[in-house]
Amino acid sequence: MSPRWEPDPDLRRGNHVVHNLHAHLVFVTKYRREIFDDEMLTRCEAIMRDVCESFGAELREFDGEGDHVHLLVHYPPKTSVSKLVNSLKGVSSRYLRAEYSGRIDRTGTGSVFWAPSYFAGSCGGAPLSIVKDYIENQKRPT
Repeated sequence: MSPRWEPDPDLRRGNHVVHNLHAHLVFVTKYRREIFDDEMLTRCEAIMRDVCESFGAELREFDGEGDHVHLLVHYPPKTSVSKLVNSLKGVSSRYLRAEYSGRIDRTGTGSVFWAPSYFAGSCGGAPLSIVKDYIENQKRPT
């Protein structure tokens, strides 16, 4: 079979769409407090993996440091990134505050776990310069 027709595991299919959408997300703790340790990051990953599954998305990579986390999410086109982020931050905040209340209360963040802002970057596929060249070089009918 031609390599062109071999299935690509990154391509996801719906009834009327074939897609390969990835987002790099970064969430920072309020006041950039050093809250996370290894155990807490492991629990945060499990919570965020469950939230992604409920949106039909897949958490491909997760890691972090004491004051922030990075996620690589493979998501369907029907999913709004802002709604996914809202749910990821809200659900993880609720669970982590309940399960690690003693540790979090000592940091002085009040009733808020995450900073209100976040970073979201699209990623995957060809670099923008290649896509731009490809579009510019289309054979436009005259």
